[in-house]
Amino acid sequence: MRQLALRHTLWIPRHLSRCCRSYAVQAPGAPALQIFNRYTKYQQKERAAANTEASRQVDYLRDEIASRLCQRLLDIKRDLPHVLDLGANACNIARILTKPVVDPAAPDDPPVTISSRLSHLTAAESSPTMLHRDADLPFNSALSLSREVLQNEELLPYSANTFDAVLSSMSLHWINDLPSVLAQVNHILKSDSPFLAAMLGGDSLFELRTSLQLASMERRGGVSLNVSPLADVRDVGSLLQRAGFKMLTVDVDDVIIDFPSMFALMTDLQAMGEGNAVVEREKGPIAKDVLMAAEAVYRELHGNSDGTLPATFRIIYMIAWKEGEGQAQQLKRGSGELSMKDMLEGKAKIHGGEDGGNR
Repeated sequence: MRQLALRHTLWIPRHLSRCCRSYAVQAPGAPALQIFNRYTKYQQKERAAANTEASRQVDYLRDEIASRLCQRLLDIKRDLPHVLDLGANACNIARILTKPVVDPAAPDDPPVTISSRLSHLTAAESSPTMLHRDADLPFNSALSLSREVLQNEELLPYSANTFDAVLSSMSLHWINDLPSVLAQVNHILKSDSPFLAAMLGGDSLFELRTSLQLASMERRGGVSLNVSPLADVRDVGSLLQRAGFKMLTVDVDDVIIDFPSMFALMTDLQAMGEGNAVVEREKGPIAKDVLMAAEAVYRELHGNSDGTLPATFRIIYMIAWKEGEGQAQQLKRGSGELSMKDMLEGKAKIHGGEDGGNR
């Protein structure tokens, strides 16, 4: 049985096996550097979604992350007529938007559906089978929803100032040229509109990564890239700033899921369409002796006392706003009037703004 646990963290531990991505900014278009094979990822998603029931059974992670991302919409006190779900997968965000939730800021009020704040949601995804997998489920009639298949998820086919908000959950970690895509998102947003996203990052699946690396070194005398590289949380803020966004908020959650074995974890990743798609990956399946050794290493280094194996999914959440007239601006450096020492000791008095900080 899978068990989910959430841990909020503000720091990132350093692991010897860490594999992070560095970025250079370039104009929108086909990236010069291909980290991921787009066609391989397309095939993985198509195969995964073709088995509808198996694909739905492993939606637990995407649904959890989509739910936490949509909760952040409750802090935005405005209607959002036209919203884009970029990299929609099986429309997990659309389904979550139609479920009643309690606003943490008003716990005594009746539950609300966030979809009531939206006039229309456009779900965009490169895998047509994944995108239309749940087109016959009841949530489709609970909101105005349209689906669009993207020919290239790194070239957004939308005009400037089209959307009142852009959401993205569990898709951006497969983008080759993330700086370019973020700049395009800023371009298609209307003035003073938000971008909310959640993506895998940092040391996600470090338990699996270290186990496969050590097993490969012991059995093959070298290391193969069996787990895809991911963005570091420290990169995300600078990338959003370079893309022209303002008022940035970036935070990290660890979602830890316990599996009965390493093979159960790898089976679920495959059923999600989240297999390795790195261009320079070793072709063909991982050798059986390496897998058996990795399972033993996983249990020895990371195993729980009850015999299960934890898998850590580090989720980077980001909220950023396109610049707009009348938008709140950061104060100039050195213009503060309060002492941090006095604030920490409770001696300083803080006066809130007229709107209480609500957007």
